[in-house]
Amino acid sequence: MPIRAVVWDIDDTIFDYATADTAGMRAHLAAESLLDTYGSAEHALTRWKALTREHWARFEAGETDWESQRRDRVRAFVGRALADPEADAWFTRYLGHYEAAWALFPDTVPALDALAGTHRHAVLSNSSLHNQDRKLRVLGVRDRFEAVICAAELGVAKPEAAAFHAVCAELSLAPHEVAYVGDQPDTDARGAVEAGLTGIWLDRAGQGGRPELTRITGLDQLPSLLVGDTRFGAPDTFG
Repeated sequence: MPIRAVVWDIDDTIFDYATADTAGMRAHLAAESLLDTYGSAEHALTRWKALTREHWARFEAGETDWESQRRDRVRAFVGRALADPEADAWFTRYLGHYEAAWALFPDTVPALDALAGTHRHAVLSNSSLHNQDRKLRVLGVRDRFEAVICAAELGVAKPEAAAFHAVCAELSLAPHEVAYVGDQPDTDARGAVEAGLTGIWLDRAGQGGRPELTRITGLDQLPSLLVGDTRFGAPDTFG
């Protein structure tokens, strides 16, 4: 049976999260007079990204909730105890700078346009619906997706099979009728495959090295891959 729907990751897949995060944090550090604390913007950004990975992993593992992981990131970054309202206010100020830098990747809308008449579309994100629904609306593409499913509300995160199965159920499709596209080879592509979907790794950086995965290096390669739909033949032939 052919693939009938494409489910998308958002951050660093259709939305240039890394660039927005870097630009936003750089502006925030300047506004908060924190650049001198870290010696350089690059050092500060490295620390922030490491803390983001650390506390995000705790959230994904169910060790903390959505709000707490953000507050813990802030406290660790500034190096002092902050009451919840103080940590929330700090993060809100950061978000203002971060959101000012939001942008889709240039290949996002052309790929969505090319697939609009042939495939249904949804989102599965390891984030919160509050964040991701608003992000898609600000970026002007929310109406492209039938459903937006997020880990914070779902209670389970990628790469758990239950997360992928939840979005398939929302679409009333079997896993083998759905392709999942994301920038993480394990969390996204391998997780999707193990859940019975067709997993596609969007390797924008051209890392390679995962011959067992179906890999593309840009979304411009996705329409021809899906329209052909022969289960793609040999993996790793598209980048």
